[in-house]
Amino acid sequence: MNNATADSANLPTFRTAVGPEDRQVVRTIVASTGFFNPAEIDIAVELVEEHLAKGAEQSGYYFVFAECDARTVGYSCYGPIAGTQQSHDLFWIAVDRSHQAAGIGRRLLIETERRIYQCGGRRVYVETSSRDQYLPTRTFYERCGYHREAILEDFYAPGDGKVIYVRALESEEFQQEPIPEPHEGKGTGTFCSEDSAK
Repeated sequence: MNNATADSANLPTFRTAVGPEDRQVVRTIVASTGFFNPAEIDIAVELVEEHLAKGAEQSGYYFVFAECDARTVGYSCYGPIAGTQQSHDLFWIAVDRSHQAAGIGRRLLIETERRIYQCGGRRVYVETSSRDQYLPTRTFYERCGYHREAILEDFYAPGDGKVIYVRALESEEFQQEPIPEPHEGKGTGTFCSEDSAK
């Protein structure tokens, strides 16, 4: 697997299997962005640990990892929202700082949405901060078709509100080749089928 060439640096491959080493992979990626404090980085790692301990269905945490040149350079974490029929949360999406601005984040998001759709999901919700530091993040979601649904003022701290985005997934967007099975030999797979949709 070697996708990090001059001509295809924005064409990562994806895996959904999660192994113990992904604790450090996630910690490294999230820390590299410079956006998150140590407590927030720990939370990102805790979701990996929950998945490893309970599996995807029981924990509610599914992962997609983006790899370039045999190195994991980005990941997303998502899951169905309890008590809903077709809604999913996108908990995390992050790309290593050294591989940003190469289109990997957009491709990772599209792959994540495609998997959500094939699991029965039709609406994706994502939350981020209203602080100026997160303007590029909000712009990214808006350019990817997400609608600003609500703002909860002072949610995280005074002057730091929660911005909630949503995107409805349409069938014509995902009439492509089937998603391949995850690579084997690396922990617990998180590929979800129609049978596991919630």
